[in-house]
Amino acid sequence: MAPPKVSGTDLIHGDGVLGHTPEVAPSISMSTTFRAPLPKPDAGPVDLSTEDLRNPTRNLYSRYTQPVSTRAEHILSKVNEGFAITYSSGLAAFFSVLVHVRPKRVAVQGGYHGCHVALQVYNRARDEVVPSIGLDDEYQPGDMCWLETPLNPTGEARDIQYYADKIHKVGGVLLVDATFGPPPLQYPFRFGADIIMHSGTKYFGGHSDLLCGVLIVKTHEQWTKLWTDRTYMGNMMGSMEAWLLLRSLRTLHLRVERQSDNATKLAQWLSQVSKTPEGQTFDGVPGGIIKTVWHSSLQGVDKRGFDPKKQMAGGWNATFAMEMANSEYARLLPHTLKYYIPATSLGGVETLVEQRIQSDPGAPPGLIRISVGVEDIEDLKSDMKQALLSIKGNAKL
Repeated sequence: MAPPKVSGTDLIHGDGVLGHTPEVAPSISMSTTFRAPLPKPDAGPVDLSTEDLRNPTRNLYSRYTQPVSTRAEHILSKVNEGFAITYSSGLAAFFSVLVHVRPKRVAVQGGYHGCHVALQVYNRARDEVVPSIGLDDEYQPGDMCWLETPLNPTGEARDIQYYADKIHKVGGVLLVDATFGPPPLQYPFRFGADIIMHSGTKYFGGHSDLLCGVLIVKTHEQWTKLWTDRTYMGNMMGSMEAWLLLRSLRTLHLRVERQSDNATKLAQWLSQVSKTPEGQTFDGVPGGIIKTVWHSSLQGVDKRGFDPKKQMAGGWNATFAMEMANSEYARLLPHTLKYYIPATSLGGVETLVEQRIQSDPGAPPGLIRISVGVEDIEDLKSDMKQALLSIKGNAKL
């Protein structure tokens, strides 16, 4: 089977059902409210329940629908194979899942620390606490499995189909946070996911200039329920961010393919460095600086028979992690590189690097997370080589 591809035609023309603007690039719509037509005699208030909110013929108020965010949602729906709805941030999207599903328990292990804190906030608003259990604990009716794959920060892939089968046996819901694996890298609905979540801030945004969350569901009915919740929770995207998102989606297929290829080459090269004993060198880099490199391309088939390559048939993730031999190396590395920007977040066209503990207090002090951009791979490797040599000589151990 040929690997999946994101259609550039869908990304550029997938919002055409809404009609074309006179401009080639749709204008930024900054208005919060819109001019109303003359109502018919004896007409009452507008009944939103009779409106097609995914394909509005006119906009009333930007908390309901907004011209540009509606366009972005149509494109996101096409490339994610479902019904997409946008939010003000990835955490807003995750919180909305909790409100929508109302799980009795959440099966989760690792992943983005911000979602764990969002679950704590959700619990503070309730009389009954929603406890967390391990992914491999026994599930019960009413549970939701929250599976992040590839995993933050290591970039390791997890078996969607296995956890889908497990949670569905008890009638529960599988939420897949696929932020690290946007289309065309993986398509979670094909492996049993019920809801897909993305921090659109990352690869869908792609330029480190917007906050966005995305949920994708399987039916129009589910989408409408989420839209109703969003309307009255007030966590929709702003007008400027929606326009930036629409602009960014046009090049998703070009960016992600390049980032994936770069990251795979860089991770595999660094893995060889990590396997080099102290006192020896690999490609001019001394061993003993890097302990371990994690990336889905390095996993292989696990004991249950899970082959990450089948799930990520469109390419490997562009964010991964490595553990340095000591925390001093990890502290120095981000600030010794020329083409890697020392900053948190991921998914942008520029390569970012961070000592992860600076953003996630639960991370080991030696952990480095790298989000690979679209630069030339040989420049990224050369820069990393000089930085590793530099910290080897300058670290105060």
